[in-house]
Amino acid sequence: MVQVTWRAPDELVDRVRAAAAAQNRSVNEYLTRLAEAATDPELAGTEATRIRERLDRAGLLVASTAPRHRPDTAAVAAARAAAASGTPLADLVVDGRR
Repeated sequence: MVQVTWRAPDELVDRVRAAAAAQNRSVNEYLTRLAEAATDPELAGTEATRIRERLDRAGLLVASTAPRHRPDTAAVAAARAAAASGTPLADLVVDGRR
C-alpha cells in the first residue's frame, strides 16, 4: 500500500473532515472511497450512470444546463398524427422535378 500526501486549502480539509465524521468514517477511508467512486465507473448504480461516468472520464460528456422532461404522451401522439397527414417527401421531390 502506498501513502500519499494531499495538499488542500484549510476550508476544503475542514469540509472533508466534517463529511467523513458525518458518515462515521476516518478521513483516510472517506478519501479512499471518494477516489474509488471518482475513478471506477463500475461503482455507478445503473448502466446509464456507468456510461455517463465513462464519457465524463473521456472528456466527452457535456453537462446539461436545464433539466429535461419527457413530453406529454398525448402531445407526442398528436404530433405523430399531424406529421403523418402531410404530403410525402417523395411526392414533393417528384413535383419539384417537373
